[in-house]
Amino acid sequence: MLAAAPLAAQSQGPLSVIDWLDTQSPPEVARPVVQQKNTGRPAGKRPIDEPAVAKTALAPTVAVQPLTLGSAREIGLVPPKVTGLPADLWRGSDLRKLETKIAGLPDLALPAAQSLLYTVLLSEAQAPGGNSAAGDALALARAEKLMQRGALDPAQALIEQAGVATSPAHFDLWMQISLLTGTEDRACDRLAAAPHLTQNYGTRIFCDARAQQWENAALTFGTAKALALLPDDQLALLDRFLDPEGFDNAAPLPVSRNMDPLTFRMFETIGEPVNTAKLPRAYAVADLRDLAGWKAQLEAAERLTRAGALPDNRLLGLYSDRKAAASGGVWDRVRALQRFETALASGSADAVGKTLPTAWREMRNAGLAVTFAELFADQLAQVTLEGKAARTAYEILLLSPAYETAAAGSESADLATQIALGETKPGRPAEIMQGAVYDAFSGAAPRADLVAMVKQGRLGESILEVLTLLHTGTRGNDKALRDALATLRALGLEDTARRAALQTLLLDQ
Repeated sequence: MLAAAPLAAQSQGPLSVIDWLDTQSPPEVARPVVQQKNTGRPAGKRPIDEPAVAKTALAPTVAVQPLTLGSAREIGLVPPKVTGLPADLWRGSDLRKLETKIAGLPDLALPAAQSLLYTVLLSEAQAPGGNSAAGDALALARAEKLMQRGALDPAQALIEQAGVATSPAHFDLWMQISLLTGTEDRACDRLAAAPHLTQNYGTRIFCDARAQQWENAALTFGTAKALALLPDDQLALLDRFLDPEGFDNAAPLPVSRNMDPLTFRMFETIGEPVNTAKLPRAYAVADLRDLAGWKAQLEAAERLTRAGALPDNRLLGLYSDRKAAASGGVWDRVRALQRFETALASGSADAVGKTLPTAWREMRNAGLAVTFAELFADQLAQVTLEGKAARTAYEILLLSPAYETAAAGSESADLATQIALGETKPGRPAEIMQGAVYDAFSGAAPRADLVAMVKQGRLGESILEVLTLLHTGTRGNDKALRDALATLRALGLEDTARRAALQTLLLDQ
Protein backbone atom coordinates (compact mmCIF):
# COMPACT_ATOMS: atom_id res chain seq x y z
CA MET A 1 0.00 0.00 0.00
CA LEU A 2 2.82 2.37 0.92
CA ALA A 3 6.30 0.99 0.35
CA ALA A 4 8.72 3.68 1.43
CA ALA A 5 11.90 3.17 -0.57
CA PRO A 6 14.35 3.81 2.29
CA LEU A 7 12.58 1.21 4.41
CA ALA A 8 12.95 -1.51 1.80
CA ALA A 9 16.27 -2.39 3.40
CA GLN A 10 14.33 -4.41 5.96
CA SER A 11 13.56 -7.01 3.33
CA GLN A 12 17.29 -7.69 3.03
CA GLY A 13 17.56 -8.95 6.58
CA PRO A 14 16.85 -8.11 10.20
CA LEU A 15 18.64 -5.42 12.09
CA SER A 16 19.81 -5.11 15.68
CA VAL A 17 21.15 -1.61 16.21
CA ILE A 18 22.52 -2.35 19.69
CA ASP A 19 24.53 -5.31 18.34
CA TRP A 20 25.67 -3.20 15.36
CA LEU A 21 26.92 -0.45 17.67
CA ASP A 22 28.84 -3.01 19.71
CA THR A 23 30.88 -4.04 16.67
CA GLN A 24 31.43 -0.63 15.09
CA SER A 25 34.00 1.99 15.90
CA PRO A 26 32.82 5.62 15.89
CA PRO A 27 32.66 6.92 12.34
CA GLU A 28 35.42 9.26 11.31
CA VAL A 29 34.42 12.78 10.36
CA ALA A 30 34.97 13.29 6.66
CA ARG A 31 37.49 16.01 5.94
CA PRO A 32 37.01 18.14 2.82
CA VAL A 33 39.65 17.71 0.17
CA VAL A 34 40.83 21.03 -1.22
CA GLN A 35 41.75 20.79 -4.87
CA GLN A 36 43.78 23.55 -6.43
CA LYS A 37 42.54 24.99 -9.66
CA ASN A 38 44.64 24.27 -12.74
CA THR A 39 45.91 27.69 -13.84
CA GLY A 40 47.70 26.39 -16.88
CA ARG A 41 51.04 27.69 -15.60
CA PRO A 42 54.13 25.47 -15.61
CA ALA A 43 54.96 23.79 -12.29
CA GLY A 44 57.21 25.88 -10.08
CA LYS A 45 56.09 29.22 -11.60
CA ARG A 46 54.43 31.52 -9.08
CA PRO A 47 51.59 33.74 -10.30
CA ILE A 48 52.10 37.50 -10.33
CA ASP A 49 50.45 39.12 -7.28
CA GLU A 50 48.12 41.66 -8.92
CA PRO A 51 44.51 42.73 -8.19
CA ALA A 52 41.67 40.94 -9.94
CA VAL A 53 40.27 42.69 -13.02
CA ALA A 54 36.54 42.62 -13.85
CA LYS A 55 35.73 41.14 -17.26
CA THR A 56 32.50 43.20 -17.73
CA ALA A 57 30.92 46.37 -16.39
CA LEU A 58 27.73 44.56 -15.38
CA ALA A 59 26.74 44.20 -11.70
CA PRO A 60 27.49 40.72 -10.38
CA THR A 61 24.66 38.26 -9.71
CA VAL A 62 23.86 38.02 -6.00
CA ALA A 63 22.35 34.81 -4.60
CA VAL A 64 19.61 35.44 -2.03
CA GLN A 65 18.17 32.94 0.46
CA PRO A 66 16.25 33.31 3.75
CA LEU A 67 18.09 33.02 7.03
CA THR A 68 17.21 29.86 8.97
CA LEU A 69 17.29 29.27 12.70
CA GLY A 70 20.02 26.68 12.32
CA SER A 71 21.52 24.12 10.02
CA ALA A 72 19.90 20.76 9.40
CA ARG A 73 22.62 18.91 11.29
CA GLU A 74 22.08 15.16 11.43
CA ILE A 75 22.30 13.75 14.95
CA GLY A 76 22.47 10.00 15.47
CA LEU A 77 24.83 7.05 15.79
CA VAL A 78 23.67 4.76 12.98
CA PRO A 79 23.64 5.91 9.34
CA PRO A 80 20.53 5.64 7.16
CA LYS A 81 22.17 2.96 5.00
CA VAL A 82 22.14 0.69 8.09
CA THR A 83 18.78 1.63 9.60
CA GLY A 84 16.91 1.96 6.32
CA LEU A 85 15.28 5.12 7.65
CA PRO A 86 15.57 8.47 5.83
CA ALA A 87 17.47 11.34 7.41
CA ASP A 88 14.34 13.52 7.39
CA LEU A 89 12.10 11.16 9.35
CA TRP A 90 11.29 13.95 11.89
CA ARG A 91 11.00 16.75 9.30
CA GLY A 92 7.26 17.48 9.50
CA SER A 93 6.72 16.75 13.19
CA ASP A 94 6.18 19.21 16.01
CA LEU A 95 8.97 19.11 18.60
CA ARG A 96 6.71 19.25 21.65
CA LYS A 97 4.57 16.39 20.36
CA LEU A 98 7.66 14.31 19.68
CA GLU A 99 9.05 14.93 23.17
CA THR A 100 5.72 13.90 24.69
CA LYS A 101 5.44 10.76 22.56
CA ILE A 102 9.00 9.63 23.27
CA ALA A 103 8.69 10.24 27.01
CA GLY A 104 5.29 8.52 27.13
CA LEU A 105 6.26 5.37 25.27
CA PRO A 106 5.39 2.25 27.29
CA ASP A 107 8.06 -0.18 28.46
CA LEU A 108 8.11 -2.34 25.34
CA ALA A 109 8.55 -6.05 26.03
CA LEU A 110 8.38 -7.51 22.52
CA PRO A 111 11.96 -7.88 21.19
CA ALA A 112 10.92 -6.86 17.67
CA ALA A 113 9.40 -3.66 19.02
CA GLN A 114 12.48 -2.94 21.12
CA SER A 115 14.74 -3.34 18.10
CA LEU A 116 12.63 -0.93 16.04
CA LEU A 117 12.60 1.62 18.85
CA TYR A 118 16.39 1.61 19.14
CA THR A 119 16.62 1.93 15.36
CA VAL A 120 14.44 5.05 15.39
CA LEU A 121 16.13 6.65 18.40
CA LEU A 122 19.67 6.07 17.15
CA SER A 123 19.22 6.74 13.44
CA GLU A 124 21.07 9.74 12.02
CA ALA A 125 18.35 12.31 11.47
CA GLN A 126 17.84 16.00 10.84
CA ALA A 127 16.04 18.31 13.22
CA PRO A 128 12.29 18.85 12.92
CA GLY A 129 11.79 21.65 10.43
CA GLY A 130 15.55 22.00 9.98
CA ASN A 131 15.78 23.92 13.26
CA SER A 132 19.04 23.11 15.02
CA ALA A 133 17.66 24.11 18.44
CA ALA A 134 14.80 21.66 17.94
CA GLY A 135 17.34 19.01 16.95
CA ASP A 136 19.27 19.53 20.17
CA ALA A 137 16.08 19.26 22.24
CA LEU A 138 15.01 16.12 20.37
CA ALA A 139 18.44 14.56 20.92
CA LEU A 140 18.00 15.17 24.65
CA ALA A 141 14.61 13.41 24.61
CA ARG A 142 16.06 10.49 22.64
CA ALA A 143 19.00 10.11 25.04
CA GLU A 144 16.67 10.26 28.07
CA LYS A 145 14.57 7.40 26.64
CA LEU A 146 17.70 5.34 25.93
CA MET A 147 18.86 5.88 29.50
CA GLN A 148 15.45 4.86 30.82
CA ARG A 149 15.72 1.60 28.92
CA GLY A 150 19.23 0.95 30.23
CA ALA A 151 21.11 1.59 26.97
CA LEU A 152 23.63 3.88 28.63
CA ASP A 153 26.52 3.61 26.16
CA PRO A 154 24.41 4.69 23.16
CA ALA A 155 22.72 7.36 25.29
CA GLN A 156 26.09 8.75 26.34
CA ALA A 157 27.41 8.77 22.77
CA LEU A 158 24.24 10.48 21.51
CA ILE A 159 24.26 13.25 24.12
CA GLU A 160 27.96 13.85 23.47
CA GLN A 161 27.31 14.14 19.77
CA ALA A 162 24.48 16.60 20.39
CA GLY A 163 26.79 18.63 22.64
CA VAL A 164 26.99 18.32 26.41
CA ALA A 165 27.43 22.10 26.73
CA THR A 166 24.31 22.84 24.69
CA SER A 167 22.26 23.47 27.82
CA PRO A 168 22.34 22.65 31.56
CA ALA A 169 19.82 19.87 30.84
CA HIS A 170 22.21 18.29 28.34
CA PHE A 171 25.11 18.47 30.79
CA ASP A 172 23.07 17.14 33.72
CA LEU A 173 21.97 14.11 31.69
CA TRP A 174 25.57 13.51 30.59
CA MET A 175 26.68 13.67 34.21
CA GLN A 176 23.96 11.21 35.32
CA ILE A 177 24.97 8.72 32.65
CA SER A 178 28.67 9.20 33.45
CA LEU A 179 28.07 8.49 37.14
CA LEU A 180 26.49 5.13 36.26
CA THR A 181 29.12 4.15 33.68
CA GLY A 182 32.10 5.20 35.81
CA THR A 183 33.27 7.98 33.48
CA GLU A 184 32.40 10.91 35.75
CA ASP A 185 35.97 12.28 35.73
CA ARG A 186 35.50 13.59 32.18
CA ALA A 187 32.25 15.30 33.15
CA CYS A 188 33.81 16.81 36.26
CA ASP A 189 36.74 18.14 34.24
CA ARG A 190 34.30 19.79 31.84
CA LEU A 191 32.40 21.32 34.76
CA ALA A 192 35.60 22.67 36.30
CA ALA A 193 36.28 24.55 33.07
CA ALA A 194 32.69 25.82 32.78
CA PRO A 195 30.92 25.95 36.19
CA HIS A 196 27.80 27.51 34.65
CA LEU A 197 26.88 24.18 33.01
CA THR A 198 24.91 23.00 36.03
CA GLN A 199 22.85 24.47 38.85
CA ASN A 200 23.03 21.20 40.81
CA TYR A 201 24.94 21.93 44.02
CA GLY A 202 25.36 18.23 44.75
CA THR A 203 27.18 17.75 41.45
CA ARG A 204 29.44 20.73 42.14
CA ILE A 205 30.37 19.44 45.60
CA PHE A 206 31.00 15.93 44.26
CA CYS A 207 33.24 17.13 41.44
CA ASP A 208 35.21 19.51 43.69
CA ALA A 209 35.85 16.64 46.09
CA ARG A 210 36.92 14.35 43.23
CA ALA A 211 39.40 17.03 42.15
CA GLN A 212 40.59 17.38 45.78
CA GLN A 213 39.35 20.95 45.90
CA TRP A 214 38.29 20.43 49.50
CA GLU A 215 37.88 24.10 50.41
CA ASN A 216 35.56 24.73 47.46
CA ALA A 217 33.59 21.59 48.25
CA ALA A 218 33.23 22.51 51.93
CA LEU A 219 32.21 26.08 51.12
CA THR A 220 29.57 24.98 48.60
CA PHE A 221 28.31 22.34 51.04
CA GLY A 222 28.01 24.89 53.83
CA THR A 223 26.11 27.26 51.57
CA ALA A 224 23.75 24.52 50.37
CA LYS A 225 23.09 23.47 53.96
CA ALA A 226 22.52 27.00 55.27
CA LEU A 227 20.16 27.94 52.46
CA ALA A 228 18.45 24.50 52.27
CA LEU A 229 19.38 24.17 48.61
CA LEU A 230 19.47 20.35 48.81
CA PRO A 231 17.21 17.75 50.49
CA ASP A 232 18.15 16.74 54.02
CA ASP A 233 18.93 13.13 53.05
CA GLN A 234 21.36 14.26 50.33
CA LEU A 235 23.00 16.74 52.70
CA ALA A 236 23.55 13.94 55.22
CA LEU A 237 25.07 11.76 52.50
CA LEU A 238 27.32 14.57 51.26
CA ASP A 239 28.47 15.17 54.83
CA ARG A 240 29.70 11.57 55.09
CA PHE A 241 31.15 11.72 51.59
CA LEU A 242 33.26 14.76 52.51
CA ASP A 243 34.23 13.57 56.00
CA PRO A 244 34.11 9.74 56.12
CA GLU A 245 36.38 9.51 59.17
CA GLY A 246 33.94 11.54 61.22
CA PHE A 247 31.28 8.83 60.84
CA ASP A 248 33.33 5.68 61.48
CA ASN A 249 30.94 4.26 64.08
CA ALA A 250 27.74 5.78 62.75
CA ALA A 251 24.79 3.63 61.71
CA PRO A 252 24.27 3.18 57.95
CA LEU A 253 22.20 5.85 56.29
CA PRO A 254 18.68 4.93 55.15
CA VAL A 255 18.46 4.47 51.38
CA SER A 256 16.84 7.45 49.73
CA ARG A 257 13.40 6.90 48.22
CA ASN A 258 14.23 9.39 45.47
CA MET A 259 17.32 7.69 44.12
CA ASP A 260 19.38 9.49 41.51
CA PRO A 261 22.76 8.58 39.96
CA LEU A 262 24.71 11.00 42.17
CA THR A 263 23.14 9.62 45.36
CA PHE A 264 23.70 6.06 44.12
CA ARG A 265 27.36 6.74 43.41
CA MET A 266 28.00 8.46 46.74
CA PHE A 267 26.46 5.55 48.66
CA GLU A 268 28.91 3.30 46.82
CA THR A 269 31.81 5.66 47.59
CA ILE A 270 31.19 5.69 51.35
CA GLY A 271 31.10 1.89 51.38
CA GLU A 272 27.33 1.39 51.51
CA PRO A 273 26.45 0.20 47.96
CA VAL A 274 22.75 -0.01 47.10
CA ASN A 275 21.22 -3.14 45.58
CA THR A 276 20.08 -2.32 42.04
CA ALA A 277 17.37 -4.99 41.78
CA LYS A 278 14.57 -2.62 42.82
CA LEU A 279 16.00 0.48 41.17
CA PRO A 280 15.22 1.64 37.61
CA ARG A 281 16.85 -0.44 34.88
CA ALA A 282 19.63 2.08 34.15
CA TYR A 283 21.24 1.37 37.53
CA ALA A 284 21.80 -2.27 36.56
CA VAL A 285 24.63 -1.13 34.27
CA ALA A 286 26.71 -0.39 37.36
CA ASP A 287 26.63 -4.10 38.23
CA LEU A 288 28.30 -5.04 34.94
CA ARG A 289 31.62 -3.78 36.28
CA ASP A 290 34.16 -6.18 37.77
CA LEU A 291 33.50 -4.57 41.15
CA ALA A 292 30.27 -6.57 41.36
CA GLY A 293 30.12 -10.31 41.99
CA TRP A 294 29.43 -12.77 39.18
CA LYS A 295 25.83 -13.36 40.27
CA ALA A 296 25.12 -9.64 40.33
CA GLN A 297 26.69 -9.28 36.89
CA LEU A 298 24.58 -12.13 35.51
CA GLU A 299 21.33 -10.77 36.90
CA ALA A 300 22.09 -7.26 35.64
CA ALA A 301 23.01 -8.58 32.19
CA GLU A 302 19.79 -10.61 31.97
CA ARG A 303 17.72 -7.61 32.98
CA LEU A 304 19.33 -5.38 30.38
CA THR A 305 19.22 -8.04 27.67
CA ARG A 306 15.47 -8.51 28.22
CA ALA A 307 15.11 -4.81 27.42
CA GLY A 308 17.26 -5.15 24.30
CA ALA A 309 19.80 -2.74 25.82
CA LEU A 310 22.76 -5.15 25.90
CA PRO A 311 24.33 -7.11 23.02
CA ASP A 312 23.43 -10.80 23.21
CA ASN A 313 27.07 -11.87 23.08
CA ARG A 314 27.82 -9.88 26.24
CA LEU A 315 25.32 -12.04 28.13
CA LEU A 316 26.69 -15.23 26.58
CA GLY A 317 30.20 -14.26 27.65
CA LEU A 318 29.06 -13.91 31.26
CA TYR A 319 27.19 -17.23 31.15
CA SER A 320 30.37 -18.95 29.96
CA ASP A 321 32.73 -17.17 32.35
CA ARG A 322 32.99 -19.88 35.06
CA LYS A 323 31.23 -22.82 36.69
CA ALA A 324 27.93 -22.33 38.49
CA ALA A 325 28.50 -21.92 42.21
CA ALA A 326 25.11 -23.08 43.46
CA SER A 327 21.69 -24.19 42.22
CA GLY A 328 18.37 -22.52 41.55
CA GLY A 329 17.55 -19.32 39.66
CA VAL A 330 20.29 -17.93 37.48
CA TRP A 331 22.65 -20.80 38.38
CA ASP A 332 20.32 -23.33 36.72
CA ARG A 333 20.37 -21.25 33.53
CA VAL A 334 24.16 -21.03 33.61
CA ARG A 335 24.50 -24.78 34.06
CA ALA A 336 21.91 -25.64 31.37
CA LEU A 337 23.42 -23.24 28.84
CA GLN A 338 26.97 -24.45 29.42
CA ARG A 339 25.92 -28.06 28.94
CA PHE A 340 24.09 -27.14 25.75
CA GLU A 341 27.12 -25.25 24.41
CA THR A 342 29.30 -28.27 25.13
CA ALA A 343 26.85 -30.51 23.27
CA LEU A 344 26.83 -28.19 20.26
CA ALA A 345 30.61 -28.10 20.19
CA SER A 346 30.75 -31.91 20.23
CA GLY A 347 28.69 -32.14 17.05
CA SER A 348 26.62 -34.97 18.54
CA ALA A 349 22.95 -34.76 17.59
CA ASP A 350 22.10 -37.05 20.50
CA ALA A 351 23.86 -34.77 23.00
CA VAL A 352 22.19 -31.68 21.55
CA GLY A 353 18.79 -33.37 21.64
CA LYS A 354 19.22 -34.18 25.34
CA THR A 355 20.43 -30.75 26.47
CA LEU A 356 18.31 -28.50 24.23
CA PRO A 357 14.92 -28.89 26.01
CA THR A 358 16.33 -27.90 29.41
CA ALA A 359 18.33 -24.95 28.07
CA TRP A 360 15.33 -23.75 26.06
CA ARG A 361 12.98 -24.01 29.03
CA GLU A 362 15.34 -22.10 31.31
CA MET A 363 15.92 -19.29 28.82
CA ARG A 364 12.28 -19.06 27.85
CA ASN A 365 11.14 -18.85 31.47
CA ALA A 366 13.65 -16.06 32.02
CA GLY A 367 12.22 -14.04 29.12
CA LEU A 368 15.33 -14.64 27.02
CA ALA A 369 13.93 -16.92 24.32
CA VAL A 370 14.66 -14.59 21.41
CA THR A 371 18.18 -13.98 22.75
CA PHE A 372 18.78 -17.74 22.83
CA ALA A 373 17.41 -18.06 19.29
CA GLU A 374 19.64 -15.33 17.90
CA LEU A 375 22.71 -16.80 19.60
CA PHE A 376 22.31 -20.45 18.58
CA ALA A 377 19.96 -20.67 15.59
CA ASP A 378 22.73 -20.90 12.99
CA GLN A 379 24.45 -23.77 14.82
CA LEU A 380 21.18 -25.56 15.51
CA ALA A 381 20.28 -25.45 11.83
CA GLN A 382 23.32 -27.63 11.12
CA VAL A 383 22.21 -30.41 13.50
CA THR A 384 19.73 -33.08 12.43
CA LEU A 385 17.34 -33.66 15.32
CA GLU A 386 14.27 -35.85 15.75
CA GLY A 387 11.02 -35.84 17.69
CA LYS A 388 10.43 -33.19 20.34
CA ALA A 389 13.93 -31.78 20.01
CA ALA A 390 13.35 -31.20 16.29
CA ARG A 391 10.08 -29.34 16.97
CA THR A 392 11.81 -27.23 19.60
CA ALA A 393 14.65 -26.43 17.23
CA TYR A 394 12.19 -25.36 14.53
CA GLU A 395 10.43 -23.04 16.97
CA ILE A 396 13.79 -21.53 17.89
CA LEU A 397 14.65 -21.00 14.22
CA LEU A 398 11.34 -19.20 13.67
CA LEU A 399 12.29 -16.77 16.44
CA SER A 400 15.69 -16.10 14.88
CA PRO A 401 16.70 -13.84 11.99
CA ALA A 402 16.68 -16.96 9.78
CA TYR A 403 12.92 -17.50 10.19
CA GLU A 404 12.10 -17.34 6.47
CA THR A 405 14.80 -19.83 5.47
CA ALA A 406 13.68 -22.22 8.21
CA ALA A 407 10.03 -21.99 7.13
CA ALA A 408 10.89 -22.51 3.46
CA GLY A 409 12.54 -25.83 4.29
CA SER A 410 9.76 -27.02 6.58
CA GLU A 411 6.79 -29.25 5.81
CA SER A 412 4.69 -27.52 8.45
CA ALA A 413 1.65 -25.54 7.36
CA ASP A 414 0.72 -23.92 10.69
CA LEU A 415 0.08 -20.18 11.03
CA ALA A 416 3.61 -19.41 12.30
CA THR A 417 5.11 -20.99 9.19
CA GLN A 418 2.73 -19.02 6.97
CA ILE A 419 3.67 -15.77 8.69
CA ALA A 420 7.39 -16.55 8.37
CA LEU A 421 6.88 -16.89 4.62
CA GLY A 422 4.59 -13.86 4.45
CA GLU A 423 1.82 -15.89 2.81
CA THR A 424 -1.39 -16.89 4.58
CA LYS A 425 -3.65 -19.66 3.38
CA PRO A 426 -7.46 -19.91 3.57
CA GLY A 427 -8.70 -20.84 7.02
CA ARG A 428 -8.78 -18.09 9.64
CA PRO A 429 -7.93 -19.38 13.17
CA ALA A 430 -10.69 -19.23 15.76
CA GLU A 431 -8.39 -18.05 18.56
CA ILE A 432 -8.68 -14.26 18.93
CA MET A 433 -5.01 -13.22 18.84
CA GLN A 434 -4.14 -15.72 16.13
CA GLY A 435 -7.06 -14.37 14.13
CA ALA A 436 -5.72 -10.82 14.50
CA VAL A 437 -2.30 -11.90 13.22
CA TYR A 438 -3.90 -13.79 10.34
CA ASP A 439 -5.97 -10.74 9.35
CA ALA A 440 -2.93 -8.45 9.38
CA PHE A 441 -1.22 -10.68 6.81
CA SER A 442 -4.38 -11.30 4.78
CA GLY A 443 -5.13 -7.83 3.51
CA ALA A 444 -6.32 -5.95 6.60
CA ALA A 445 -6.13 -2.19 6.08
CA PRO A 446 -3.49 -0.22 8.01
CA ARG A 447 -4.38 2.73 10.18
CA ALA A 448 -5.05 5.50 7.66
CA ASP A 449 -3.98 8.29 10.04
CA LEU A 450 -0.60 6.67 10.67
CA VAL A 451 0.02 6.17 6.96
CA ALA A 452 -0.96 9.79 6.31
CA MET A 453 1.74 10.94 8.74
CA VAL A 454 4.41 9.56 6.43
CA LYS A 455 3.13 11.68 3.55
CA GLN A 456 3.42 14.70 5.85
CA GLY A 457 7.08 14.02 6.60
CA ARG A 458 6.31 12.52 10.03
CA LEU A 459 7.65 8.99 9.56
CA GLY A 460 9.43 8.84 12.92
CA GLU A 461 6.33 10.03 14.74
CA SER A 462 4.23 7.45 12.90
CA ILE A 463 6.57 4.63 13.96
CA LEU A 464 6.36 5.76 17.60
CA GLU A 465 2.57 5.58 17.39
CA VAL A 466 2.72 2.12 15.83
CA LEU A 467 5.00 0.89 18.63
CA THR A 468 2.51 2.06 21.25
CA LEU A 469 -0.28 0.38 19.30
CA LEU A 470 1.72 -2.85 19.04
CA HIS A 471 2.37 -2.83 22.79
CA THR A 472 -1.36 -2.49 23.41
CA GLY A 473 -2.01 -5.33 20.98
CA THR A 474 0.39 -7.77 22.60
CA ARG A 475 -1.33 -7.15 25.94
CA GLY A 476 -4.57 -8.63 24.65
CA ASN A 477 -6.17 -6.05 22.35
CA ASP A 478 -6.67 -7.98 19.11
CA LYS A 479 -7.80 -4.96 17.08
CA ALA A 480 -4.72 -2.99 18.10
CA LEU A 481 -2.50 -5.95 17.24
CA ARG A 482 -4.06 -6.31 13.79
CA ASP A 483 -3.79 -2.58 13.05
CA ALA A 484 -0.20 -2.37 14.29
CA LEU A 485 1.02 -5.31 12.20
CA ALA A 486 -0.87 -4.15 9.11
CA THR A 487 0.54 -0.63 9.48
CA LEU A 488 4.09 -1.90 9.89
CA ARG A 489 3.71 -3.77 6.62
CA ALA A 490 2.26 -0.68 4.91
CA LEU A 491 5.26 1.37 6.07
CA GLY A 492 7.64 -1.12 4.49
CA LEU A 493 8.73 -2.61 7.83
CA GLU A 494 7.95 -6.16 6.75
CA ASP A 495 10.70 -7.84 8.75
CA THR A 496 9.62 -6.14 11.96
CA ALA A 497 6.00 -7.07 11.28
CA ARG A 498 6.82 -10.75 10.73
CA ARG A 499 9.13 -11.03 13.71
CA ALA A 500 6.61 -9.27 15.98
CA ALA A 501 3.88 -11.64 14.76
CA LEU A 502 6.04 -14.73 15.28
CA GLN A 503 7.05 -13.64 18.76
CA THR A 504 3.40 -13.02 19.62
CA LEU A 505 2.37 -16.45 18.35
CA LEU A 506 5.24 -18.48 19.80
CA LEU A 507 5.93 -16.76 23.12
CA ASP A 508 3.71 -16.10 26.09
CA GLN A 509 4.05 -12.32 26.32
